[in-house]
Amino acid sequence: MKILIMGFAKIKYMPYMNFYLDNIDKTRHEVHLSYWNRDLQEEDLTKYSDCTLHEFRCYQEDDVSKLSKISSFAKYRKFAKSVLTSEKFDFVFVLHTLTGVLVADVLKKRYAGKYIFDYRDSTYEGFVPYKKIVGDITRNAYATFVSSDAFRKFLPEDCQERIYTSHNLLLDSLNHRDEKEKNGIPSEKIRVAFWGFIRHEEINREIIKKLSQDERFELHYYGREQQVAMNLKAYAKELNATNIFFHGEYKPEDRYTFVRQTDIIHNVYKDANTMLAMGNKYYDGIVFRIPQICMPGSFMGECAEGAGVGFSVDPASDTFADDIYEKYANIAVPELNNNCDVALERVLQEYRDGIAVIKQSVNMQ
Repeated sequence: MKILIMGFAKIKYMPYMNFYLDNIDKTRHEVHLSYWNRDLQEEDLTKYSDCTLHEFRCYQEDDVSKLSKISSFAKYRKFAKSVLTSEKFDFVFVLHTLTGVLVADVLKKRYAGKYIFDYRDSTYEGFVPYKKIVGDITRNAYATFVSSDAFRKFLPEDCQERIYTSHNLLLDSLNHRDEKEKNGIPSEKIRVAFWGFIRHEEINREIIKKLSQDERFELHYYGREQQVAMNLKAYAKELNATNIFFHGEYKPEDRYTFVRQTDIIHNVYKDANTMLAMGNKYYDGIVFRIPQICMPGSFMGECAEGAGVGFSVDPASDTFADDIYEKYANIAVPELNNNCDVALERVLQEYRDGIAVIKQSVNMQ
């Protein structure tokens, strides 16, 4: 079979792509990858030497207004349609909601029943025509995966039996579960750490403001830095904060080093989409057995508290730092570790169920 996995970002920023790629036998199938190089910087693609690559090069900052992205989205659509129509694929994996929406017409005309739709962004669901397109994509798909069960409500009821849950789980992490226990670096301070793309400026300003005033804590940011990160660094400097640190971009395997010096994972987001999403750090928390702090009312917060692997605290609260300190001090480590193990096994079972769907999809065509 000739298979295309098409994404909406650079390959290194789509770790969820490996959920599909790792479960396709490349000795039996010809695999193509299409992706968007948004920062025009080179990345190490030697791992994908056994795949045919289709790169779309167009500079686009992520954390800017939606209107400013229209032109580059239109160019991406032209590129993606060209790849889909110039090559004759037997099966397609469509990664990210916007990827599917921008080529929905081609999917319906040429690939109905021959693609898997990976839904992971509800940002534009308030726009009725957009929601209708998403519904059509879901109905025409062989199967749909959601990165969060909270997203299921946006998809058609008559498709629920063909909707599965994917998890942003990096399997190599399982080989490093004891990293913190075996190689942890002790500290008198409670080290709160965020890793990933640094955005959501206002909520992070609140967190920086509250923790920079409290000598019981350190706050660490690991991730690529665009304008929001620059603004936050300037804000920390303005506050003369000596316990706020920005470490820059990292490789996925670098997490195994900085989890050794992380006591709480900062998993706080606040917008309509991320309040429903399941982020990579949730899985890192249960894999590495590190408690996480989430936003009250978020789906991740409900999951973390329900599983006993984290807690929710509002950064806007005047007692934000005290609340974190108290909750962290009351954690029973053996109970936390057991809760993380139970939560991880549930995730792994759904992960295995998803693998079965992927393998069936490419073997039956």
